Amino acid sequence: MSSEPITNELLSLTRDAREHLTYLHELGIEGINKEVGPSAGVVARAERASVGNPPFVNLVPERVPEAPSTLFGEIKPALGRLVRSSETFEDIHADIGNCVRCSLYERRTHIVHTEGKRSARLMFIGEAPGADEDAQARPFVGKAGQLLTKIIESIGFKREEVLIGNVNRCRPPGNRPPTPDEAATCKPFLLREIAAVGPEVIVVLGNTATQNLLGVKQGISRLRGQFQDYQGVKVMPTFHPAYLLRDPSKKKETWEDLKKVRDYLESAPKRD
Repeated sequence: MSSEPITNELLSLTRDAREHLTYLHELGIEGINKEVGPSAGVVARAERASVGNPPFVNLVPERVPEAPSTLFGEIKPALGRLVRSSETFEDIHADIGNCVRCSLYERRTHIVHTEGKRSARLMFIGEAPGADEDAQARPFVGKAGQLLTKIIESIGFKREEVLIGNVNRCRPPGNRPPTPDEAATCKPFLLREIAAVGPEVIVVLGNTATQNLLGVKQGISRLRGQFQDYQGVKVMPTFHPAYLLRDPSKKKETWEDLKKVRDYLESAPKRD
C-alpha cells in the first residue's frame, strides 16, 4: 500500500493546524494546551470570505476550547458579582488607623479618606491626594476638585450625593503617581468601601485609577467612553480633572462619557 495518501493527509492537517494557530495569535491568544488527545482532530478549518470582503475567516469548529483570559488583550473578564459587605466606613477607617504600611506616610500631613453619601449610586475614584487634599484631609478640594464638582453637578447630582475617593490616601511626593507597591498596599481599603456601598456606577479618573481598579494596562485614551466591568458594577473610565485643566480640549470627550453615566442611572430603577 502506497504511503503517498497518508503523507498528503498529514500535510493537509499540518497546514490546517498552522492556519488555526495564526488565527489564535491574531486574537491575542498566546498559550495553547499541548495535551491533545488522539481523537481531537482538526479544531477548525479556515475559509476565506468572498472576494471583495475584508480578510476575515469563517470557522467551523469541531471542538470549542475554553477561551483563555487573554482573548481580548489585557482587559480581564468580570470576576463575578460584587459581594456586599456589612462593614461600615468607620470600621474600615479604624482598620487603616495611623497607617504606616508604605513610605508615603513619612511626608503626609493627613490621611485622606473617601467621603460622601454612604448609600450613593455613583462613585468617583482618582489616583491620590494632592497638596490641597493633604492639607484639608478631604479628596478633590483643589482646582481639580472644583472642576470635578462642576462635572458632578452637570449630570444632575450634588457633590454630597456621590462618593469621592482615591486609590491611595496619602499624597505622593511632588504629586507623582503612586508606585505599584504603594497602590497595592492601599487599594484593598478602597475595595472594601466599594463592597460596603455597592455603587451602581464607578467613574475612574485617569490612567492610574483605571488601571488599578480594573487591573488592565491600556491607557485612558483607549478605554474612555465605554463601560467596563468591576464585579458586576459598571465602570466608566474618563480623563482626570487635573488633565482637563492642562488640556481643556478634552472636556468635550469627558462630557460625552459622563452623559452615558447620567443616561444609564436615569434609565436604571432607583434602589431603596
